[in-house]
Amino acid sequence: MEPIDTDICIIGAGPVGLFAVFEAGLLKMRCHLIDVLPQIGGQLSEIYPHKPIYDIPGFPIINAQQLVDGLMEQIEPFKPTFSLGERVNELFQLDDGTFVTRTGDETEVRSKVVVIAGGLGCFEPRKPAIDNLEAFEGRGVAYMVKNPEAYRGRKVVLAGGGDSALDWTIFLADVAEKVTLIHRGDTFRGAPDSAEKVFELAKEGKINLILQSHIKAIRGNGHLQEVEIVGRESEISVIETDHLIPLFGLTPKLGPIAEWGLNVDSSAIIVNTVDYSTNVPGVFAIGDINTYPGKLKLILCGFHEAALMAQSAFKYVYPNQKLSFKYTTVYGVNAF
Repeated sequence: MEPIDTDICIIGAGPVGLFAVFEAGLLKMRCHLIDVLPQIGGQLSEIYPHKPIYDIPGFPIINAQQLVDGLMEQIEPFKPTFSLGERVNELFQLDDGTFVTRTGDETEVRSKVVVIAGGLGCFEPRKPAIDNLEAFEGRGVAYMVKNPEAYRGRKVVLAGGGDSALDWTIFLADVAEKVTLIHRGDTFRGAPDSAEKVFELAKEGKINLILQSHIKAIRGNGHLQEVEIVGRESEISVIETDHLIPLFGLTPKLGPIAEWGLNVDSSAIIVNTVDYSTNVPGVFAIGDINTYPGKLKLILCGFHEAALMAQSAFKYVYPNQKLSFKYTTVYGVNAF
């Protein structure tokens, strides 16, 4: 696989990482973003896409996914590129000063600047307590849906009661041969309209909905073949399936970032508030992943950090050019 060459490699495609693309684009800097999650938007899209947000300037109220969609529209003129569903494992610097960012899928990005906008860190799935679960990872068990087409014509069991479980149940109902959703409760934590749609699909016989139940065991011969379920009356049933997707949320961890030689305090990267640079020249950290005196973990603060970061990043990308600050209200986005 050929390396991807860009000006700035942004680790994290959440709202702050997306806004960093805008600020970099204004200064004619190209960006490539990497995120461990399979979709753009970070925890806003993965954990609470329908959550209302009240502190975005100019919007008395906006839900999380609407904010992500707006940011994507805002950065479209700058044509960023993405590697999604990939975890960054390595970050090192070549003799000429170029940074190499490498993922577990062997994607390699070469850039003059690295911006860590990883939110709360690398999200790890919350795994249910099922014996032999990890033995079937990659062999029928997955904790996120990277490619929905992989489930076309297959039997799929999902477990969970939040937005992700509801949304993927609805989507896969038109893709998979058979979809079963298992939930411990009898009501859902996700959006009411999504829950209503799931109940409608079950009533129409398009999905199998099993409530007040949990998975006790999984079995297979080299690949997942069946799921054993304990019901509300402690009755046990077995479902044949090709795939199990437990969707119980994600736990943030600093992950490989802790091994990159950065100054860290309590799982956050220490930065200089002049430009949110780290102790490694050319590496910046913005958003919830960083820490400094007076730090507030707010999206709008991350936007501010992205703007100042871009001003300093320009010096690494264009060391022989003088930065001339311009107002977008005067010149328009396409003038930059």
